Amino acid sequence: MPCTTILVGKKASYDGSTMIARNDDSPSGQFTPKKFVVVHPEEQPKKYKSVLSHVEIDLPEDPMRYTAVPNALDGEGIWAAHGVNAAGVGMTATETITSNARVLGADPLVEYVPAKDGVEEISGGIGEEDIVSLVLPYIHSAREGVTRLGSLLEKYGTYEMNGIAFSDKNEIWWLETIGGHHWIARRVPDDAYVVMPNQFGIDAFDLEDALTEQKEHMCSADLKEFIEKNHLDLSQGGGFSARDAFGSHDDSDHVYNTARAWYMLRTLNPRTKVWDGPNAEYTPFSDDLPWCMVPEKKITVEDVKYVLSSHYQGTPYDPYASYGDKTMCGAYRSIGINRNDVMTLIQMRPEGEPIQWLAFASNAFNVLAPFYTDMDTTPGYLSGTNGKVSTENFYWMSRMIAAMADASYSKSVFHIERYQEKVAAKSHEILNRYDTLLEQETDEETRKKLQEEANEKIAGMLQCAAADTLDKVLYELSGQMKNAYARSDA
Repeated sequence: MPCTTILVGKKASYDGSTMIARNDDSPSGQFTPKKFVVVHPEEQPKKYKSVLSHVEIDLPEDPMRYTAVPNALDGEGIWAAHGVNAAGVGMTATETITSNARVLGADPLVEYVPAKDGVEEISGGIGEEDIVSLVLPYIHSAREGVTRLGSLLEKYGTYEMNGIAFSDKNEIWWLETIGGHHWIARRVPDDAYVVMPNQFGIDAFDLEDALTEQKEHMCSADLKEFIEKNHLDLSQGGGFSARDAFGSHDDSDHVYNTARAWYMLRTLNPRTKVWDGPNAEYTPFSDDLPWCMVPEKKITVEDVKYVLSSHYQGTPYDPYASYGDKTMCGAYRSIGINRNDVMTLIQMRPEGEPIQWLAFASNAFNVLAPFYTDMDTTPGYLSGTNGKVSTENFYWMSRMIAAMADASYSKSVFHIERYQEKVAAKSHEILNRYDTLLEQETDEETRKKLQEEANEKIAGMLQCAAADTLDKVLYELSGQMKNAYARSDA
């Protein structure tokens, strides 16, 4: 699925946290309602069967509890998307990425073949539908997540190209699939951040480290032979570029992918490079945008939310621009679009419990709120999403606010900004209060109850703030109806 990812190392974040965040977007022409739940060990199957590919996989006997943001409606599988397990490991899967014909010809994707004319079906590999459920309940570190997923890819293969992030308090690892069975992973530098649109992203890669000490790089065991046999290394004069070898370089990338990475880098490093004008070092067309950069200032939760909500504000490409030359408005695929279904930011704090921040529907108009993850249940306002459009759950409430605010943008945008600021401030206030209570409490059950209590308070705050904002944007939209009267005495 189309998505956008940002990863922030612990020395690049404002409080020493590792942060991994991703927009989960639905395909064109549809919404995919999402919910926030806890999956308990007894709910995890012993044999997993993929709905889409029909692959069957025996699972370990000792799964852990974990949070997830699965599809709210039955159909094409679980799609757990993002979560934190009981060992304090976070995961987001997946960022759909690209490849090239040389890679896919050398190691074809493992696609499902249905039964036909008396011939039995052939199961496919694993994909976005499956990966969180297959990996997150069984890992105790980010590095271990790479190892487990890598072994599954080598054994069962995949039917699509994907990027997956793992985090714990100390590290973030980013894994990208290569063809049907191969993969590479790189540790995010502690002092840097990574931006990822729907495109193969890792640039420089140390194969020697990946095949020996694995300090900063990991890969499938036969990757060196695979590269040599299929003449995939395009470098000249030393150095190996994974992006050149395994990625795509299509004209469509310059509309759909590189522009998103360019804008995120431009926002977080506005003075480091020249991003605009005839002397720009990087443009929306650049294929050599850095995979990671050291930010000019430490990155906050609000910074992450801003870049994952962006629609090229301050540039000629903003589809909402009401001034200047509008010939380039909407030229590039925005990050904050109507097809955003959920944004999750997993914050592994050096002190305190892990936090899973959630925002539903279009990021240009929604709010991000924090939830503790060591609990047995999630608030009904976030877990109760179903197919019925209703103001009784946060997903559909957010979807309605976005639709109305978009249609009345010039009148509603300041209501949205106030909504976002109010929820952000109140979220930090509630976190600060309960962090203090948790610091003073050692009993495990009491700590869990405190976290569930905090989550319910945050959900209640969201419900009130969203209802108030819906009322305001509905009024603004109604005022633009063709039969609305401007005169109060008419």
